[in-house]
Amino acid sequence: MRNDNLLILVLAVTWMLWPSAVALGQSAVDTRSDWTPRRLTDGQPDIQGTWNNVGAAHIPLELPDELRGGDVTAEDVQDYVQRRSDTRKADQWEGFDNSQGVGAYANYWFDWYWSEPDAADAPALVVDPPTGKLPAMTATGKASVEFHREHLHDSYATMESGDRCVSRGTYGIMMPTAYNNGKMFFQSPGYVVILSEMIHNARIIPIDAGSHVNEKVRLWNGDPRGHWEGNTLVVESTNFRAVENQRGPGSRAPQTPARRVVERFTLVDPQTLRYELRVDDTATYTEPWTVAFNFKQDASYQQFEYACHEGNYAVPNSLSGARVEER
Repeated sequence: MRNDNLLILVLAVTWMLWPSAVALGQSAVDTRSDWTPRRLTDGQPDIQGTWNNVGAAHIPLELPDELRGGDVTAEDVQDYVQRRSDTRKADQWEGFDNSQGVGAYANYWFDWYWSEPDAADAPALVVDPPTGKLPAMTATGKASVEFHREHLHDSYATMESGDRCVSRGTYGIMMPTAYNNGKMFFQSPGYVVILSEMIHNARIIPIDAGSHVNEKVRLWNGDPRGHWEGNTLVVESTNFRAVENQRGPGSRAPQTPARRVVERFTLVDPQTLRYELRVDDTATYTEPWTVAFNFKQDASYQQFEYACHEGNYAVPNSLSGARVEER
């Protein structure tokens, strides 16, 4: 059944993208200094293909104390990121003997183990606030994080939404992660689709589609609306549903209906897609914050079926283990 459904999806996407693909069969590679992207039949710059952000996984989320100060050079940043990468790769977990826990995957399961850092154009993924640190959470946000840390396995409802195979949220889809960092971008007239391998989430973004849906409609990943500003795709998402425990940078912060996310995808050159994500959620954070990093073209990356629900023993095992502890 899964194979049949996958075939249907592939055929549907192929049909949807066929006019654009035929009309623009020329090579995407152009190394001129005045490079501008080719355009599709509806005028959109062509960002189709597979883009991978694993190189950014080596850059710390927040600015390290070592890189604070006005005398830090680009060489200092690159040296720090390379040392951080080398240290992580050398830190091997050797097994269960004398362990304080069950451990995690060996390093060879992680995408970053097989990659090298990109040329670091920033010492941290957080580019705003200027401190390079995520802003403090509100009292409500802190209370939610503390509650779900304490009651994580009381019920399936208090578990993180990604662990339940429901959704990793916009952050979890777009931020660098342990594995499955390749994203497939498709375009058809009036739409951009971003397919994430992790939990096979497909983000369908209407272009120049007018207002957001009625405020009473709340969605797991919000209601996106996109438009182009030159080589930059700007996507504003609102209408988020309330999710108490969801994956996020630095914590598993709540997703609230107050959240507004603005993303910017900028084609810098044929191989580089600059990505910025700005979050404004007054119910969770004391001020807005922004992360930025690069996606790189990666034609060799292959996406595979991510059958998250099938054989997902994390939920029953976690809940049954917690019940044993209670007894």
